[in-house]
Amino acid sequence: MPTTTALTPESVVVHPLVLLSVVDHYNRVARNTKKRVVGVLLGQWVGKKVNIANSYAVPFEEDEKDPSVWYLDHNFHEAMCEMFKKVNAREKMIGWYHSGPKLRASDLEINELFKRYNPNPVLVIIDVKPTTAPGIPTDAYFAVEEIHDDGTATTKTFNHVPSSIEAEEAEEIGVEHLLRDIKDNAVGTLSTQITEQLNSLKGLQTRLDEIRDYLGKVLDGTLPVNHQIVYNLQDIFNLLPNLRGLEMTKAFSVKTNDEMLMIYLSSMIRAVIALHNLIRNKIENRDAEKQVGSGGGGGGAAVDGKEAKAEGEKAEKEKEGEKEDGAAPMDTDK
Repeated sequence: MPTTTALTPESVVVHPLVLLSVVDHYNRVARNTKKRVVGVLLGQWVGKKVNIANSYAVPFEEDEKDPSVWYLDHNFHEAMCEMFKKVNAREKMIGWYHSGPKLRASDLEINELFKRYNPNPVLVIIDVKPTTAPGIPTDAYFAVEEIHDDGTATTKTFNHVPSSIEAEEAEEIGVEHLLRDIKDNAVGTLSTQITEQLNSLKGLQTRLDEIRDYLGKVLDGTLPVNHQIVYNLQDIFNLLPNLRGLEMTKAFSVKTNDEMLMIYLSSMIRAVIALHNLIRNKIENRDAEKQVGSGGGGGGAAVDGKEAKAEGEKAEKEKEGEKEDGAAPMDTDK
């Protein structure tokens, strides 16, 4: 069975500043490549909980064909660590990170290097690539030594440690400002809530699939029985509600009826509003047609008045011409 040191963390808390720093490190160094980036995590132990509040990048190179060949600039790490001590003495070297997205063969060797500066370093794998998979982008691990029952030499391996993302008040304000810049204002609150619930259900489905695959491999003999996992599964099953109880059935019925009533009222209101808009549109079109008709009649009358006036002036001119023609012979007779 595996044995651990006295300072085995029960949980790891990662702050948003660390996530932003790691993403910036990856985009500057290894964007659009298969490389991973490595850095140092700063923070403190709070009981058996590890609080990771800051980080910095470290130059790192490795051979893609041979994972046992790698280089980490520990001189740069030592210089950076001294400078961070001068800025904030409370934040100490607590572990290291890489962009994964999974554990690699050389991680144990790199972890042994960081043990020179911290006897119990924590490894946090941060997935920097955007994905639609449910869950948080962090996985924490702690190195332990496994003692075998057959008396063979101990082996070192990584144990998974639960991790979470938490923020202080100042960090929450900064994250809100960043999200405000990238938030799509066209997406409503209702669609956002539905999307979050859908992602939660996808995450639950993924966990259930993992449990099913694990139990299937145990039954097939592919994996040995881990009693701690079985105990945890039993606790989960014990916490499941009894859906066949009368109170639970009544609660589900009441909740369903309330939601169906809201849907029915919403449909009725939408139909009434649509009908109201249709009637108003008809009235506006009718009034517009009346205005166009009355405006056209007035224009025709104005044109007829002008034509009558022009014909009257022409007739007066003809009469004057006839008078002049009649007056000219009278002058001749005299």
